Amino acid sequence: MGLGYHDSFLVIDQATVYTLRSKTSYTCRNAVQIPHILKYDNKPFRRTNMNYLRTSILIAAMTGLFLAIGFMLGGEAGMAIAFIIALGMNAFAYWNSDKMVLRMYGAREVDEHTAPSYYRLVAQLADRANMPMPKVYIMENDQPNAFATGRNPENAAVAATTGLLRILSHEETAGVMAHELAHVRNRDTLIMTITATIAGAISMLATFAMFFCNNSRNNPLGLVGTILIMILAPIAAALVQMAISRTREYAADAAGAEICGHPLWLASALDKLEQGATAIENDDAEANPATAHMFIINPLNGHSMDNLFSTHPNTANRVQRLRQMANVPDVTGPWG
Repeated sequence: MGLGYHDSFLVIDQATVYTLRSKTSYTCRNAVQIPHILKYDNKPFRRTNMNYLRTSILIAAMTGLFLAIGFMLGGEAGMAIAFIIALGMNAFAYWNSDKMVLRMYGAREVDEHTAPSYYRLVAQLADRANMPMPKVYIMENDQPNAFATGRNPENAAVAATTGLLRILSHEETAGVMAHELAHVRNRDTLIMTITATIAGAISMLATFAMFFCNNSRNNPLGLVGTILIMILAPIAAALVQMAISRTREYAADAAGAEICGHPLWLASALDKLEQGATAIENDDAEANPATAHMFIINPLNGHSMDNLFSTHPNTANRVQRLRQMANVPDVTGPWG
């Protein structure tokens, strides 16, 4: 059927995401029209600006912590050196982190010929989100999971495991990939790469802190300060990093629901992914725990804890928010 000025449909193997007003016009032979438009609670979207503000504050706090460690280790010179190290590590991560993590998980790129349904789904969602088409990857892993990476929307990639593609329906897969595209659109992959880089640098400085303990002239707190750095700095960095990760996950859930058009698809997917990640171990993630924050569901054992050390929000809380977005449908019509 031809679609006109007011409505556009995302078609996923006979399933159609709810309609949005759009000037885009194209033809969908297998589209099935939904008789009404779902109206969602606006509260999750009102949190967007607050999420960005909170993220900015947390990154500033982490950067300040890094500089403070440099100052405690070597005074003003140490602070300057720490700042230069941070810039260098961030620059390296900006250009290379996507290739590194994809290689780490043995992801293989697919196209419309090698994985037609999956590839077309991502293409339709990217078009719906008004984004460039990302590269699409599959990871040979039984644990159902997915992540996005890349320094910006023009150089992004999304990856899903074979376990995810096997157990999720088309609608649920759409919810998951919309979530990952939301991370790309919000540049969360870059934010988390920078965060992980600074956190890693803090841990590195703390590890080598004892080598500087004799430099009491430049270290304001001397040996006591050095010991405090060794113990507290990595913990503080991890807390800030995980707080940022949780904030960005909530934001991506809301934006992903907006992109795919149906919060309950993502909610249903999260329930299944949580069960699958609990039952099936991800050996690659266990060997590289620093990348756990990239996945839609924490791939590590013992991830069900909901506390300051969680890289992901509690799944039940995420599902609850998504269900709050999907209020009782208003059947008064597209303009009701």
